Amino acid sequence: MEAEIFLKLIFSVFLGASIGLEREFKRKGAGLQTYSLVALGSCLFTTVTFSLAEKGIIDPSIIIMAVAVGMGFIGAGAIFKGDTRILGLTTAAGLWTASAIGLAVASGFYFLAAFCTFLVILILAGFGFVENKFFKI
Repeated sequence: MEAEIFLKLIFSVFLGASIGLEREFKRKGAGLQTYSLVALGSCLFTTVTFSLAEKGIIDPSIIIMAVAVGMGFIGAGAIFKGDTRILGLTTAAGLWTASAIGLAVASGFYFLAAFCTFLVILILAGFGFVENKFFKI
């Protein structure tokens, strides 16, 4: 049982780091460490929650909701209002999504978590390229 938990934690770190690597290439403030920690923390909270729920101690939906809300607070701290635009919205959304990926790993949805990681990287890298090429002045 513990070996499976360790593998889940490692997998969540790997997926978070995959997203963080893309952010590092773009020289964003939140990168490898931040995205890895967010995915890891969400995976750990969820794993512990499910273990406590199996023992009848708590309702897992409350903790899962708390993780999502907590990520909202972290995301809010990443958003800044500049002189002409708002900065950090993509970082906030990415961190929130990395949290959901960690939650999916803890829940045993490994393929879903990996596929969502792929989609996040596609959005950040691919859509970012399209935005810069066609929509930025």
